[in-house]
Parts: sequence; C-alpha cells; structure tokens
Amino acid sequence: MRWRSLLVSVLAATTVAGCVGTKDIEAIQTQNRDIQRQVASAQQVASTKEEVTRLEAQINAHTSALLKSEADVQVGLQRLSDQIEQLEANLADTTFRLNDLSQQIAATNQELRAVRIALGTNASGASSAAPTAQAPDDPQALYESARNDYVRGNYELAILGFRRYLEAFPDSELADNARYWIGECNFSQGNYQQAIREFDRILADYPRSDKLASALLKKGYAYLQMGRIQEGRTQLRSVIGTYAGSDEALLAQQRLDSLSE
Repeated sequence: MRWRSLLVSVLAATTVAGCVGTKDIEAIQTQNRDIQRQVASAQQVASTKEEVTRLEAQINAHTSALLKSEADVQVGLQRLSDQIEQLEANLADTTFRLNDLSQQIAATNQELRAVRIALGTNASGASSAAPTAQAPDDPQALYESARNDYVRGNYELAILGFRRYLEAFPDSELADNARYWIGECNFSQGNYQQAIREFDRILADYPRSDKLASALLKKGYAYLQMGRIQEGRTQLRSVIGTYAGSDEALLAQQRLDSLSE
C-alpha cells in the first residue's frame, strides 16, 4: 500500500508540472513493476509463513501422538516381559517337580525289581497286594511295611521301619535300599542336610549298590534346595560323568539346563 501511494503521488506531481515525457513514463512503469514484484514477494512470504505455521502444528500433533503410542507400547512390552518371566519361573518349578517325580518312579521300579529278586519271583508272577502281616523275623514284610508308609507319606513311620530293618538285617540285599529310602523320607520332609548324610552313607557303605546314581542325584537336589548351588551343580555333573546314559544322568542334565535358563 505504501508503494501504491508513492506511485500516485509521483503521477500527480508530473501531471501538475506538465512535463511528462516518454522516458518519465517508462521510468514510472519500471518503478511500478518493481513495486508489484515486491508486493507479490511479500504476499508469497506471508503465505509461506502461514504454511510453515500450519505444518509445525501438524508435526507437533503427530509427534505427541507418536510419543503417546510409544509410551503405551513400552507399558505393554513391560507387562508382557513380566508375564514371560512368571511363566518361565512356573515352568522351571514344574520341570523340577516332574524330574523329581520321574526319579522317584525310576527308583520305585528298581525297588520292585529288587523285591522280586529277593522273593524269587518274576514280574508276571509277583503279587500286587500289599503285605498284611509282619513278623520280626520276616525281613521282606518289615521292609514292605516301611516302604508302604513312605508311599502313603507317613515319613516318620517309614524312617522308623527302615531303621528297624537295618538294625535287624544289616547285611541283607535290601539294606542299601532301606538306607536310600531313609534319605528320601528326610528329603521329602525338607530335612536336606540329614538326607545328604543318608545318601553319603550309601555312597560310602554300599559301593556296589544299584542306588548309587539315585543317591548322588538326590544329594545334588538337596544341595540346590538348600541354596548351595555350586555344590549342587558339582553333584549333578558327577552323576552325568559317572553314570552316563542312565535315567539319573538324564534327570541331572535336565536340572542343570533349568539352572542355566
């Protein structure tokens, strides 16, 4: 607007003076074109600033939305991570329980084989019924009574029965088994240190026992339950190295793998 006013003033002045010539008109036209270019440039700048302001507002809005989305994603990821950790903890506990149950089943199978040998019977002819009578001079009845107490969870009675068996028949074929089940009873009661002592006696007193691998395995479990992880690992590695290919070695490896996860 300032340039237009100036142009009008120039035209008026030259008209009044009465001396407008061709050169003057050309000069005025040149000035007019310059003014128009400057006005157009100014308008373009103003339009560009408005566009920039609008784009900045859009960018800010998008940025805020992205930041909110990122925060929501982070919260979701943290919740998912917590759930995964809980699932892994549950899986490790379940794996340990299954391993322990598998070991007990394997030990029971070994025990049944030993019982059948002691009775002079085979698997097809052995009776599945529990013994109903017990005599002081009947080692098999005494042993079976204590074993049944263990199966029913009567650990104190089972310990008493197995100790009576060991006192009465220290040199019998099932003496090492009786000692082993005393260790198992203590383990099931959470008396891990006493369980380790019983398992150590098997390792020391019965070098030919078929319970050596099981005793060493459960000794490792006991150390782990007590929080003595390194000692537990050492015992499990010993099972793997000494009794490679056995069920106990497989269980030991599974337990070590669960500790590494």
